[in-house]
Amino acid sequence: MKEKHWHDLVNHHPCFNVKCIRRSGRIHLPIAPSCNLQCAYCRRDFACVNESRPGVSNGVLTPEEAVAHLDRSLAELPHIKVVGIAGPGDAFAEPELTLKTFELIRQRHPELMLCLSSNGLNIEAYINDLEALAARFVTLTVNAIDPVVGQKIYEYVTWNGKRITGEKAAQVLIENQLAAIRLLKAKGFVVKINSVVIPGINDCHVPFLAKVLGGMKIDFLNLLPLIPVSGTKMETIRPPTAKAIKALKEQTSRYVTHMNHCVKCRSDAAGLLVV
Repeated sequence: MKEKHWHDLVNHHPCFNVKCIRRSGRIHLPIAPSCNLQCAYCRRDFACVNESRPGVSNGVLTPEEAVAHLDRSLAELPHIKVVGIAGPGDAFAEPELTLKTFELIRQRHPELMLCLSSNGLNIEAYINDLEALAARFVTLTVNAIDPVVGQKIYEYVTWNGKRITGEKAAQVLIENQLAAIRLLKAKGFVVKINSVVIPGINDCHVPFLAKVLGGMKIDFLNLLPLIPVSGTKMETIRPPTAKAIKALKEQTSRYVTHMNHCVKCRSDAAGLLVV
């Protein structure tokens, strides 16, 4: 992909441009087996066929298997324009897997857009690598920018080989997330932020979060209502209503541009977005 043209391709990325969802498809390659933190709402599942939510897939592939799967998928779904890594764990818990996969794709399919999702804890050190691979579309999940709020969402963070809990864990995560956003934007990446809205936990914090992130010039904010998942600490929390999410978007639209067509893709999703 010619570097000078990559930014124009945002118009063909279905997650960033609702106008192209009928003509441009995406595929997620599930090559990230582990995660470096635990959210209180998340349960990763590597052998799941019945649920449609982030963090689940039918299996986990090696980089080589993922590229072979991509080749087969492109033969069946030629409208695929975007290749993403979005789990089922975190793309930078084992960064060598993500970078190897992208390197193989660049060799075989230089025309495809490369995209990834991460919690942002460990991505900053690899942004230059992503830039070299023209993997310019990055989504980070940021649920709080106040450690007092964050400690209610994150059970632990693994950082420098140690498991950290409580407010300190949230502070480490938030500091790394904000540093990554600053560097990504300084280097011209397209940055989308996913924020899970959790009633009674961070819903009142969202306007402040949006104001700060808007000031950092993020490209989109995607407010995701909590999905209560059995077996997690937040399984009994009632998700926010569509009306509540709409009100939050209206309240914060002065700060950010909202994504309004997210379908909460699985980590092995493929094809056109269905909205």
